[in-house]
Amino acid sequence: MPSSSAGTRRRKASWTCSTASWPRGGRRSCAMRDLVILGLFLALIYQTFKDPVWGVLGWVWMGVMNPHRLAYGFAHDAPWSMIIALALFLSLLLHRDKLVRFPVNGVTILLSIWILWIGVSPLLFSFYPDKEFNFWSRAFKVLLMVLVSLLVIKRRRDLDWLVMVLVVSIAYYGIKGGVFTVLTGGAARVWGPEGSFIEDNNSLALATIMTVPLIRYLQLQATKKWQRHLASAAMLLCMASAVGSQSRGAFLAIMAMSFFMWMKSRNKLPLALVVLVALPLIFVFMPDSWSERMSTIKTYDQDASALGRINAWQTAWRMALDLFPFGGGFTVAGPAAFAKYAPDPSVPLTAHSIYFQALGEHGFAGLIIFVGIFVLTWRRASAAIQRSKGVAELQWARDLAAMCQVGLIGYATGGAFLSLVYFDLPYYLVLIVVVVDRVVAKEMDDRKKVAIASGQAPRDVHSPYWERA
Repeated sequence: MPSSSAGTRRRKASWTCSTASWPRGGRRSCAMRDLVILGLFLALIYQTFKDPVWGVLGWVWMGVMNPHRLAYGFAHDAPWSMIIALALFLSLLLHRDKLVRFPVNGVTILLSIWILWIGVSPLLFSFYPDKEFNFWSRAFKVLLMVLVSLLVIKRRRDLDWLVMVLVVSIAYYGIKGGVFTVLTGGAARVWGPEGSFIEDNNSLALATIMTVPLIRYLQLQATKKWQRHLASAAMLLCMASAVGSQSRGAFLAIMAMSFFMWMKSRNKLPLALVVLVALPLIFVFMPDSWSERMSTIKTYDQDASALGRINAWQTAWRMALDLFPFGGGFTVAGPAAFAKYAPDPSVPLTAHSIYFQALGEHGFAGLIIFVGIFVLTWRRASAAIQRSKGVAELQWARDLAAMCQVGLIGYATGGAFLSLVYFDLPYYLVLIVVVVDRVVAKEMDDRKKVAIASGQAPRDVHSPYWERA
C-alpha cells in the first residue's frame, strides 16, 4: 500500500494548484493539463465510435497510466474510464460485423471461471461484507474488459497499438524515475498515479520491469536506427528506475527476467553486452541505503518488514485451510482475520505476495485458478512460437509471444513480494498471447489451404509437413 505521506503529498499538490497563491503561469499550466486530457479523451471517444479497437486502447490507457491523475482540475476526478467503457460497448453494438468469435480455450475458460470465483468468497466468508463491493468491482472490471477485448483485438496492427499504449503508459513513469535515479544517485523515488495499482513505488518498479520486454519487442520490429537507440535508452532508464526504487522484489525480478529475456531474444550478443555492462554500473552508483536494503534478502529473519510479510503469509495459509476450498474475501488484511488466524495478531498487513493474496482471499481453488491462467498462457505462447517457426512473416509473432513470457517471469518473481493479483498488466499479457496464438493459427491454416489447393502438400493436417511448418 502507498504510504500516507505519499497520499498527503498528492492531496497537497492537488489543492495547491487550485489556490490563488500560485503565479499566473502556474495556474495556466495546471489548467492546460486538464484541457489536453479532455482533448485527447474526446478524440478517443470519436475514434471509438468509428472502430471499437480505439475504445480498448483508451480503456487500457486510462486504467494503466491514469493520465487524469497528472492533472489538478476538473480532469483529476472525472469518470473517464466509465465513459470510455460505455462508448466501447455502444461501439460493439454498432460494429457487430467487425467482431471476431470469442476464443474458447483453456486460458479463456480459466479467466471466465476466475471472474466468477472471485465473487464467491466475499459472499460466503467476508470479515467486512460492507467493504467488499469496491474491491470486487475493481477486479471484476479489469478481468471483464480483458475478455471483451478478445472480441476486438484481432490482428497484428491491433496488437502493436496495444503494446505501444502499454509501453507509453508505464515507461512514462519508468523513464522519469530512471532520470531521477541517475541524477540523484538513487536518492529520489518516483511514485505511480494516485489510486492506481502502481501508486506504490514498489509496485511501479515491478510494472516498469515488466514493460522492458515489451520495449524490447518494439525494438526488434524497429526499422530505423534511432528507434532502436531510443528503445535501448528506455529499457536502461526503466531498469534504473526499478533499481532506484530499492524494491527487493523488483531486484529479484530484474535478475530473473534479464536471463529469460536473453534466452528468448534474437540477437543475443548485443543484449548480453547491455545487461552485463549496464546493470553493474547501475548498481555501483546506488547509495549505501540501497546495498543495505538488498542485503536484507539474506537476513530476512532480522528484518521487521520481512517478518511482517511472513506473518501475513502464515495467516493466509491458516485461513485457507480452515475455509477450504474458499478464502476470506478481499478484506482479509484486517484486524478481524489476523485476530483469528495470525501467529502475531498485532501486525495486520496485506499479503505482499500474489500467491498468498490469492490463497487468503479466494482459497486453494482460487490460487489454482489464478496460477493456472498464467501457466496455460505460457504454454500457449510456447505453442505459438513452435508452430510459426520457419515462417518469416510470423517472426513478429514469435518475438511478441517470447517477450510476453519474459514479462510473466517478471510478474511471477516480483509478484511473490507484492499484492498485485488484480493488476492490469499481466492480464493484458495474457490477452496478447491469446490473440497472437489466434493470428498464428489463422495464418498457418491459410497456408495449409493454399498448399493443398495447389497440390503442394498432403491433406493430412497431422502430417510431418505441417509440424515442420
